Amino acid sequence: MNDIAHNLAQVRDKISAAAARCGRASEEVTLLAVSKTKPASAVAEAIDAGQRAFGENYVQEGVEKIQHFQQAGVSGLEWHFIGPLQSNKSRLVAEHFDWCHTVDRLRIASRLSEQRPATRAPLNVLIQINISDEQSKSGIALSELDELAAQLAELPGICLRGLMAIPAPEAEYERQFAVARQMAVAFEALKTRYSTVDTLSLGMTDDMCAAIAAGSTMVRIGTAIFGARDYTKK
Repeated sequence: MNDIAHNLAQVRDKISAAAARCGRASEEVTLLAVSKTKPASAVAEAIDAGQRAFGENYVQEGVEKIQHFQQAGVSGLEWHFIGPLQSNKSRLVAEHFDWCHTVDRLRIASRLSEQRPATRAPLNVLIQINISDEQSKSGIALSELDELAAQLAELPGICLRGLMAIPAPEAEYERQFAVARQMAVAFEALKTRYSTVDTLSLGMTDDMCAAIAAGSTMVRIGTAIFGARDYTKK
């Protein structure tokens, strides 16, 4: 077993254990392997180990990987854009990705809807919440969620699937859980209003267990699978 396969197995075991501790089935939590800055060869190793969902932060890098595996005839992969999205890059995301986690304004959502090819299913989108109220991070306040969700639900080229957040780092589990529960409460309320909503993208390597206990349905794990990133190669 290579390192990536071994790491994936360990992460899956950790997800299963965290889910079991709070009475959830491990199948309720999707593992999104964050492959940003990693070469296609590393992604291929993860695919060989059974991983199918991948997250990319940089549009062009992600598109190159998507095209690489399409040309190689690899099917059944799911590509998630999880980085900040600029208007001039929206077409590439709309045309190539399956999901976009970082929608935080109507203008971007409208562009994604308009630019989504008619030959493809609507782009799955998550509304990004700035749950820790950090000026350096994208996302809207929870108080703005209802209005934006209603606007997105009317757009034909996208499908509102839920919420995403990147909480500020917290060392204590109790604090991680408290912040994650705020997101989970908002997610549950959103689910009652929109039948398409089923995804709470929350939790990374250091706060994954608290996020799962709070109700996350998708965790984004990169370093624990692929090792440290080299940002000089992005």
